Amino acid sequence: MNDSIRFILNGEDVSLDNVRPTETLLDFLRLKRRLTGTKEGCAEGDCGACTVLVGRLIDGKLFYETVNACIRFIGSLHATHVVTIEHLAARDGTLHPVQQAMVDCHGSQCGFCTPGFVMSLYGLWLSNEKPDRAEIEKALQGNLCRCTGYEPIVKAAEQVSLHRPSTLFDPLAKTRAEIIARLWAMQASETLTITSEEGRLIVPRSVEALAKILAAEPTATIVAGSTDVGLWVSKQMRQLNPVVFINHLTELQSIVAGETGITIGAGVTYTRALATIARKIPAVARLITRIGGEQVRNMGTIGGNIANGSPIGDSPPPLIALGAQLTLRSTAGTRTLPLEDYFIAYGRQDRRRDEFVESLFVPYPAADAKFAVYKISKRRDEDITAVLGAFHLVLDETEHVVDIRIAYGGMAATPKRARTVETELIGNPWNEATIEAARPAFDADFQPLTDWRATAEYRQLTAKNLLTRFYLETVGAPAELKRFEEVA
Repeated sequence: MNDSIRFILNGEDVSLDNVRPTETLLDFLRLKRRLTGTKEGCAEGDCGACTVLVGRLIDGKLFYETVNACIRFIGSLHATHVVTIEHLAARDGTLHPVQQAMVDCHGSQCGFCTPGFVMSLYGLWLSNEKPDRAEIEKALQGNLCRCTGYEPIVKAAEQVSLHRPSTLFDPLAKTRAEIIARLWAMQASETLTITSEEGRLIVPRSVEALAKILAAEPTATIVAGSTDVGLWVSKQMRQLNPVVFINHLTELQSIVAGETGITIGAGVTYTRALATIARKIPAVARLITRIGGEQVRNMGTIGGNIANGSPIGDSPPPLIALGAQLTLRSTAGTRTLPLEDYFIAYGRQDRRRDEFVESLFVPYPAADAKFAVYKISKRRDEDITAVLGAFHLVLDETEHVVDIRIAYGGMAATPKRARTVETELIGNPWNEATIEAARPAFDADFQPLTDWRATAEYRQLTAKNLLTRFYLETVGAPAELKRFEEVA
């Protein structure tokens, strides 16, 4: 057994053999290394003040992504390169071009959020030489600022892309080959286990090892992206023991577009899945760009979103509407079930304690189908869903409903099909009269709750209105749709 977490912090090799299972990267940076440029704002991955870069080898290549240090656990960092704001400027004090652009464009006022914005812009600078306005705004979705109004920050991003200096000014470009070699040397060949006074963390060497660990440790908490589990610790102060980290397992990170659908490994992040899904199922890709900010999408996994079983998880409703199949694995082998059957009740899923989500198969929409996904939230970007509806419709040559699958999140204790509504629609002509006749059936399918995101009445009316919106879009009625949206 290995007994230390090893990673590179800026330019320094770090080896830790006494790590709490839920110790966050933010606490380590600020409290133990005094790297205080990384700020704590929300402690829930929402404001971006704690943004850092984490570099990892994928298929032998080094990729850097922005992450939220406040909900990223140290146990997930083995064989990675952590880059903080302190690493950007040259030793003589010369600012990095991204930092200088923020100065030139007056992109900072109180300054608290500025390091996080700089790191997000730096991540964009590394991955996209000529970002357009939409790409810049997407990169900044996960960063909040109450002072500048964002326009100066966007101008800084535009300036540094228009007048991009030589890569000799960039510390990561200078040391890329060296960092790759050092990360290769850190790769673990055995399962890593660290025991501290507060519990154990385990980093399995393979999927086979993961299955054996769960068989022996049925109370273990599996952590992939920690975008939800991180809040259990930072907000609920929960003690988790043991914690098993799986974000490094390459066997769970494949995504394959086949003839009939996409097979997605449980460890595939939203960011990694986006390009493939955008080519094959654009409506789901548009939804992904509204899940959290860029940092959350870089950390969070589709498999983790499903395994967590939240009734307001964004990915299950459209996947259920498409007829997705889930594969679970244990030492006894694998079993596959319809995704909709995985969700039993609030906090309960059809997964034994020794099982883990291995992969997901998502069929493409039928060639003659109409498919749409709608997310309703208080703000457009980086917000939790109040109601999410997904619709997959097949009509015959006479415009009658042959098949329809409707799934909602935020309407029940689990992601759920609107089966009574579906029954009212199937076999009937796809017209306004049919839609109006089916709307009352929602009352039989759902009895939503009132919470701080929405009232029960709002949710119920919104669910009905989303069906009407879907109908208007499918029949190409822009005038009616515009009038409907104005009323809604």
